[in-house]
Amino acid sequence: MKNILKKSIAIIVVAITFASCSKSDDAITGTGALKVQFENGFADNALVLGSATVPTSQNEVLKISSVKYIVSNIVLTKEDGTTFTYPKEQSYFIVDEATPSSLLLNLSNVPAANYKSIKFGIGVDQAQYDLGQTGIANFWTDAQNAGMTWSWASGFKFLAFEGTFTSSTVTTDTSFMIHTGKTGTDYNYTEVSLNLPTNALVRTNITPQIHLSTDLSQIIDGTNKIKLTDKIVLNSATLSGNNIDLVSENLTNLFSVEHVHNDPN
Repeated sequence: MKNILKKSIAIIVVAITFASCSKSDDAITGTGALKVQFENGFADNALVLGSATVPTSQNEVLKISSVKYIVSNIVLTKEDGTTFTYPKEQSYFIVDEATPSSLLLNLSNVPAANYKSIKFGIGVDQAQYDLGQTGIANFWTDAQNAGMTWSWASGFKFLAFEGTFTSSTVTTDTSFMIHTGKTGTDYNYTEVSLNLPTNALVRTNITPQIHLSTDLSQIIDGTNKIKLTDKIVLNSATLSGNNIDLVSENLTNLFSVEHVHNDPN
């Protein structure tokens, strides 16, 4: 009787193990989709275009009228440390606060896996830029239409951050304009790497959504503090030269992961 019972238990254990393995194997085959949601804010406050922000550490209050940035070269890292690079020709997006649909990136044909981190660029990498205008013609047209280009010689605007500001000494709304991109010999392309608090489980029947918070105050009030009041020329603060390098350095801390949803389709 004991031998029969032992055999029965063993058969049940084997059956459960086999079923579990089969279910796991089935769950991580094929391809699925992944969404990346950008939620722009300012110093832990919601962003409302045209409304006054909280003061920066330089005691400046901004009214942001426009914020756009190019997201590119998305790379996802799996649990085992291997990576999936989203096809470069599909990996250029313009995030524009004034266009709600642009705040959600939809990635398709992503290999099923448990992804633990995400990396992406802000701007267009120099290798792609060096292919010339014809090498990125479709996106160049999209960027032109979005106001995210200069001349081809100067290329793309990686970040466009505009509005007005006041301070203790600047009492009337004064324009500011911050554009990053190629300046002289500095290319100013920036990469951001973020660990996910919960793995993104890409499956044929699960489309994860990664929610990213963007703290726009970091652009001028991050590791490098930039005082717009000191940059006023002809009633406008337009950053150039070394200031753009400092802004680009700040962009690495612009984003954080809020949470990850793993909802069935």
